Amino acid sequence: MYELKTKETDSSVIEFIENVDSPKKREDAYKLLDIFTETSGYEAKMWGPSIIGFGKYHYKYDSGHEGDAPLVGFSPRKAKISLYFATGDTKREELLKDFGKHTTGKACVYINKMADIDEDVLKALITQSITFLKEMYPEN
Repeated sequence: MYELKTKETDSSVIEFIENVDSPKKREDAYKLLDIFTETSGYEAKMWGPSIIGFGKYHYKYDSGHEGDAPLVGFSPRKAKISLYFATGDTKREELLKDFGKHTTGKACVYINKMADIDEDVLKALITQSITFLKEMYPEN
C-alpha cells in the first residue's frame, strides 16, 4: 500500500524556520508565515520535514488513492522558496500573471525572495486556493 510521505507532524514551525541557513531566507520565511497565517486564518503546521502548511483537506482520486494535504503552504528551500497552491484552477494562472518574478512546477510556484513578488497577489493566491479546494472537496 502506498504510504504518504508528507503528513502533518507535531514539529515546531518556528524551530524549522530558525534552522534555515540563509538569514535573508529566514526573514522571508517569517514574513510568509505572517501572510499565510493572517490570510488563511489557519495555524501553521509542519507537513513532513520541510513544508509549512495551513489548513488541510482530504482528497480522493478516481484511482482510489487518497490522503490529506495542506490547503496552502510554503517551504524555504536552499535554492528557492516553494509556494504550494491548488493546481487545476484557471484563476491561479490569471493571478500569477501579476505575481512578479517566479517560476512554476507541476504543483509549486517558486520564488527567489519576497522582494520579487506582489504581496497582494500572494494573498489573493492563498484565498483562491483555499476557496477552490473547499469547493473541490466539500466534505472537509
